[in-house]
Amino acid sequence: MDGERPLDDELQRLREERLRKLEERLTGTPGSVIEIDDGALQKILQEHSALVVDVWAEWCGPCRMVAPVVEDLAREFAGSVTFGKCNVDQNPTIAASFSITAIPTLLFFANGMLVDRVVGALPKEAIKARVMRSFGTG
Repeated sequence: MDGERPLDDELQRLREERLRKLEERLTGTPGSVIEIDDGALQKILQEHSALVVDVWAEWCGPCRMVAPVVEDLAREFAGSVTFGKCNVDQNPTIAASFSITAIPTLLFFANGMLVDRVVGALPKEAIKARVMRSFGTG
């Protein structure tokens, strides 16, 4: 049946696209935002000397405003600063460890140490300025 061929091709294309996106999330392709969970934070802190973690939740409106800013900055600072995101509802240990009481919260780590924190949905330029101040990039 000729009608099934385009459907098979489309399914294959969708599988490949999903696999690529999953690999990017797990490996941290330069310029992408990596997923951070309770079990991986310490390893990620050791691997990335300049790290910004966006602590967010699915139900949080301001978090949805910050997410595209974080993605833009991840591309802009690719190769010098790593950006990650951590769902607070799925990772209570990280939330408790850093006394997260409001979201979105951005945590800035330099060489494994927390050096800055931003609470709330700030404009891109304000977050970018904090990144540059925290890591001496520009």
